[in-house]
Amino acid sequence: MPSSSVLLDERAVARTISRMADEILERNDGPDRLMLVGIQRRGVQIADRIADVIKEREGQDVPRGALDITLYRDDLQTVGPRPVVGQTHLPGALEDKVVVIVDDVLFTGRTIRAGLDAITELGRPRAIQLAVLVDRGHRQLPIRPDYVGKNLPTSLTERISVRLAEVDGEDGVLLEESA
Repeated sequence: MPSSSVLLDERAVARTISRMADEILERNDGPDRLMLVGIQRRGVQIADRIADVIKEREGQDVPRGALDITLYRDDLQTVGPRPVVGQTHLPGALEDKVVVIVDDVLFTGRTIRAGLDAITELGRPRAIQLAVLVDRGHRQLPIRPDYVGKNLPTSLTERISVRLAEVDGEDGVLLEESA
């Protein structure tokens, strides 16, 4: 039976997302050209929260979208004969936008590579940046986030579980250890 420990509680998750929003604003000199695109599932909710903080700070809505990367995965053949494909929605054209891809956990980099493929198939943004709530290490591809909520190095036998109220009924980041 796996055991788990809390790495970030509800307050820590909120502070972390708030700091990430501030870093995104600072690096991009405000929200004018930003578009936040969350990777389905929890990346969408994190992008929404970042956009809410930006709206609170700047008084301006940031366009936000959702990206399903299922059909861009390099392991699609191992997923099964009928993969479940979620919604992809972009709020407008990507051209002249700085697209910030948002995800919950960065691990091998393969999900982000799929996200990059999906975005570039949909348009040509001015730039693409990456924001992740947790970077747990163990990259298999040369992918590095621009904004990291928390660096939480793990072993390959451990798992990071991000819980968000919108999906799971509570906020937190857990470290789950295999028995």
